[in-house]
Amino acid sequence: MDLKKTTAPVNTITYDKRLVEENTGNVYEAITIIAKRANQINSEIKKELIEKLDEFATYNDSLEEIFENKEQIEVSKFYEKLPKPHALAVQEWLEGKIYHRDTTK
Repeated sequence: MDLKKTTAPVNTITYDKRLVEENTGNVYEAITIIAKRANQINSEIKKELIEKLDEFATYNDSLEEIFENKEQIEVSKFYEKLPKPHALAVQEWLEGKIYHRDTTK
């Protein structure tokens, strides 16, 4: 997933219920699918952020040697400005990028 090219909104917006339930015919089923995808996205972003921040980790026990790292601050700011995982998941759902199947059939 390329987070730099996403078109998901950063702020909260209202979606048309008919658009959300269009693929499944049931709004609750659609929300469940979107929620599962949001959890996956959240895990991916968290893993990526931890990997990037580990590059800046210092393993000193002294509190006096803590200093500000500009690169680390920039990485943190980038991830803070990203849309929330649920917004990314809804955007993927509306664009038809999420594969789902009914296991009861």
